[in-house]
Amino acid sequence: MPEQTTSPKITGEPVETAAGEVKSDAAVVRDALGVGVAVGLSGFAFGVTSAGSGLSLLQTCLLSLLVFTGASQFALVGALAAGGNPYTAAAGAFFLGVRNAFYGLRLSQLLALPRALRPLAAQWVIDETTAVTLAQPTRRAARIGFTVTGITLYVLWNLTTLLGALGAEALGDTDSWGLDAASPAVFLALLAPMLRSTTERITAALAVLLALGLLPVLPAGVPVLLSALAAPAVLFLMGRRNGSPDDTPAMAATPTEDGR
Repeated sequence: MPEQTTSPKITGEPVETAAGEVKSDAAVVRDALGVGVAVGLSGFAFGVTSAGSGLSLLQTCLLSLLVFTGASQFALVGALAAGGNPYTAAAGAFFLGVRNAFYGLRLSQLLALPRALRPLAAQWVIDETTAVTLAQPTRRAARIGFTVTGITLYVLWNLTTLLGALGAEALGDTDSWGLDAASPAVFLALLAPMLRSTTERITAALAVLLALGLLPVLPAGVPVLLSALAAPAVLFLMGRRNGSPDDTPAMAATPTEDGR
């Protein structure tokens, strides 16, 4: 999810933060635990929502154990609950999860883990671990942040998923609690600060408009897939604008807000 316009310089030596202080291991652990605990507890909402959507206890727990990416999990059970085609629901969840592959490309450079550990670490490459890792000034801090966030979040997410699925019957109508909005709310809270440029904000807004506009007329799960068209559409229009023959040399030399 998160993406920085400028990445921190990762080295093996302590680096001073913007405040002029070297970030200690304890500070990294504290920050990682904060993110892991806050987001991990929302697994309860997924467990309740999944059980309320008709999935069994085993299916719900396997989704958290094997998929372990909240946005994709909520997209899948939400589409199924709305009566969507299982293949369409799975496709929507898959494309939401594709972003993690791009995170992995960046994190593999920052963490420089041994080859034997990379397949295991790949399971923890998600929005939250990426955000914590990219915020660290040194490779050591990045590794600590990634590991602590990953362990904390994976354990808590799966534990609370189980508790949520078991407690779904006691809660009754899960829709009335609005628990399905918990994970998307966390997702947006992490994403919003990263939308720094005009291009990023326009793309996000267009994606939202596409999804909301298509929701009443297309099967569940399809609007999410088609909202991805916002990115190439904005890039195409930006390219046409920047390459317009009407642009003056002075305009062409002026950098845009996103630095391009």
